[in-house]
Amino acid sequence: YLASLEPLSTLTNSTADNGKLLYTSAMVLKAQEDKTHAGALIASLSNPWGETVSAKTGSTGYKAVWVRDFYQVAMAFMAMGDTRTAKTAFEYLEKVQVTDNTPGNGGDTGWFLQKTHVDGELEWVGVQLDQTAMPIMLAWKLHQAGVLSDQELTDWYGKMLKPAADFLVDGGLAKILWNDTQITPPATQQERWEEQNGFSPSTTAAVVAGLVTAADIAKKAGDTKNAERYLATAKTYNSEIESTMFTTQGNLKSENSDGEYFIRIGQDKDPNSSTTLNANNGREGFDKKQILDGGFLELVRYGVRDALAPSIVKTLPEYDDETLVDNLQVRYTFNFADGSGSFPGYRRYGNDGYGEDEVTGNNYAEGGNNTPGQRGRVWPFFTGERGHYEIAAANATNSLDAMKQQAIKDTYVKGMEAFANEGMMLPEQVWDGVGNNKAGYQLGEGTNSATPLAWTHAEYIKLLRSVSDKHVWDHYPVVEDALK
Repeated sequence: YLASLEPLSTLTNSTADNGKLLYTSAMVLKAQEDKTHAGALIASLSNPWGETVSAKTGSTGYKAVWVRDFYQVAMAFMAMGDTRTAKTAFEYLEKVQVTDNTPGNGGDTGWFLQKTHVDGELEWVGVQLDQTAMPIMLAWKLHQAGVLSDQELTDWYGKMLKPAADFLVDGGLAKILWNDTQITPPATQQERWEEQNGFSPSTTAAVVAGLVTAADIAKKAGDTKNAERYLATAKTYNSEIESTMFTTQGNLKSENSDGEYFIRIGQDKDPNSSTTLNANNGREGFDKKQILDGGFLELVRYGVRDALAPSIVKTLPEYDDETLVDNLQVRYTFNFADGSGSFPGYRRYGNDGYGEDEVTGNNYAEGGNNTPGQRGRVWPFFTGERGHYEIAAANATNSLDAMKQQAIKDTYVKGMEAFANEGMMLPEQVWDGVGNNKAGYQLGEGTNSATPLAWTHAEYIKLLRSVSDKHVWDHYPVVEDALK
């Protein structure tokens, strides 16, 4: 299998470990495609913190399909030269799109199920608009690469992509099982961490990119009317990003903050209001202006914002601020074991409760209940996301020379490699050094969270491809051009 992946030999030159983690990651991702249902790419073969969960009754854990994680992995297959699996995966997505035939559906169609078993059976039914946009984005990439023919693209537009794009424009009623909610894009019922509703920079980045690529696909399919509709809607959503998600009256207590930055998410359209986010994972809700995350970088990755856009640049100091109180701090610095320097790691967001309890040291939800001291730790794939931003920023200033490439490799590529365990598995989370270390983790060591996490291995492969190509692998030039 590895010998069939032509780009690997070239990508090895962009690694800091002579390809060791690259080749392992390729096998890890292929191993996590279901063997009965071709193209079903799961999030992880593991149950996070499974050591404290009874095995008497089986549980899905991460052995399921989330379209967002799925997209990351499919793009990694493309990056490493396995276009066959990427295409098969795209074709699989038809199984997990909501249609009139979806069991129990009493609402509108076109969106993609939150989480399903590999055979397509639904399990969780929240609406995550990035998961509705990403199949469209993937189709566009597959067509650009010649993996989907013009006719195949047109066929899939009618069957799957048009209903998805229509939902991103019109929204609709989600009514399956417990869910009975009216969705009005670009506000999402759940953002990429499945914990909050509202206006999210990362979700909106995907929605705008999804609609621009949908417009391009519709045009190729001869549907001029909808091509114009999708593009016009994308431009409208795009024009409202800062006015709904960029605060100019931030209240973080830090000398590094000027009060102007992207918030993680907000339930209303005023980024300066003091509304409180929902409580989750044992943590009480905070004023939305206090919660930072790296979701704004997705705006750059997909081409919705230039890397040097004022709103992006203004948010970086807060995102990188290591003087914030631990509960709100997102970035943490780690040192390489060989003494060659340091590299950054990032939590999902401030006040994250998806991790070990910092007071007791217990695993997440040990005993079946959430606790107020639970703390989400550093996720290694954010080191890759930041590396991608650095590539985009260097290109924006025409400074991506050999020296800058080497610096990105020595910091972000090598940093992700440092997070791998002895078996070369990349974890979901690593120990950040905060609180009761009951398990005895070393700083930067993977916790008992999901390992291997497919998304982390995929991000590593994509970062290598981006460094090698000297531009961001999952960037969408058509989005950048359309929004100028």
